[in-house]
Amino acid sequence: MTARRMATACLAVVSFLSLTAANLMAKDPNPSPKGDDARLRIYIGSYSDDKSEGIHLLELDTASGKLTKVGGTSGVKNPSFLALHPGGRFLYAVCEVDDFDNGKGAVAAFAISPQGTLKALNQQSSGGGGPCHLVVDRAGKNALAANYGGGSVCVLPIEGDGRLGKATAFIQHRGKSVDANRQGAPHAHSVNLDRDNHFAFVADLGLDQVLVYRFDPAKGTLAANDPPAARVAPGAGPRHFAFHPSGHYAYVINEMACTVTAFRYDAQHGTLEELQTITTLPHEKRDDYSTAEVQVHPSGKFVYGSNRGHDSIAIFTVDPANGKLTAAGHQSTEGKTPRNFGIDPTGKFLLAANQDSDNIVVFKIDAATGKLTPTGHEINIPKPVCVKFVK
Repeated sequence: MTARRMATACLAVVSFLSLTAANLMAKDPNPSPKGDDARLRIYIGSYSDDKSEGIHLLELDTASGKLTKVGGTSGVKNPSFLALHPGGRFLYAVCEVDDFDNGKGAVAAFAISPQGTLKALNQQSSGGGGPCHLVVDRAGKNALAANYGGGSVCVLPIEGDGRLGKATAFIQHRGKSVDANRQGAPHAHSVNLDRDNHFAFVADLGLDQVLVYRFDPAKGTLAANDPPAARVAPGAGPRHFAFHPSGHYAYVINEMACTVTAFRYDAQHGTLEELQTITTLPHEKRDDYSTAEVQVHPSGKFVYGSNRGHDSIAIFTVDPANGKLTAAGHQSTEGKTPRNFGIDPTGKFLLAANQDSDNIVVFKIDAATGKLTPTGHEINIPKPVCVKFVK
């Protein structure tokens, strides 16, 4: 064989191997974990007294969808909503009470062992009653908490050992909206940060607004943005908020109206522009219906929202060109009063936490349609509220 023919043959083999590798990657861009990595760790927040286990440690078998409880932590009251430190060493929980410090609630800090067990570090006042939601900033320097009962938001600095310091920022919301029973005062229901860690978004059910704050993670401060808020329909009652993975769109679920409002997001200015509002229900709303959680699938192709009373997960597809939603069906949560739910980091499973039937149910997500199918696996947890996967 001549040198030229040998070179041509070698190039052909290299091209074949490259194409084969590329095809394998295209067929399975997110292969299922193997061995020990086939189990995902999950923390569940719940309503409980301080003598009962309030934070539960579970494992999810990513091959079958089976849930196993492997631990639990007591010592805090109503650790309903949880947030994980980006370094994976600490966990934070709101203590949804109003008797911690002269009518206020608290945020609890825990250290996470390599086995996932929690060690209590300290508790710090949230500055307002009934804290219901929190987030840790992307630099891991601060925890931000929303006080539903107090209608306020605070920033608590995180020390090097994971403990929480006293608030470096506290903002009391003012005003009301149209429903005298539910909206006679502000009720901050969630706090979220954009992916650049520059702006904080607080959905306030009592004001029918998503308030926007400029956030300084180095100083732990908040300042009103310009404009200071995005409004939803009067009486809608915005509750939880989620960004699209692209960073170009955001979604707020409206508890009282049972709707989702889609926004276009300007990351430079921290502004939200309403695109549409769509119902979460397949038929007319009833008085005993409300919504709770909204999340975007890791692929960005689907949005999910939980309906309480109707006891379902609403499924929407996302138009990649403009972020708008199209209804794609509903799935019973196979329980009562779904609160938060969790989507695993690979986008394969959704876990629905049914507060009033004390169960967490596992659903398989169809990667093409977003539809949910029960796996047949569930686990009993008293009054589950929040589902947090460890990435």
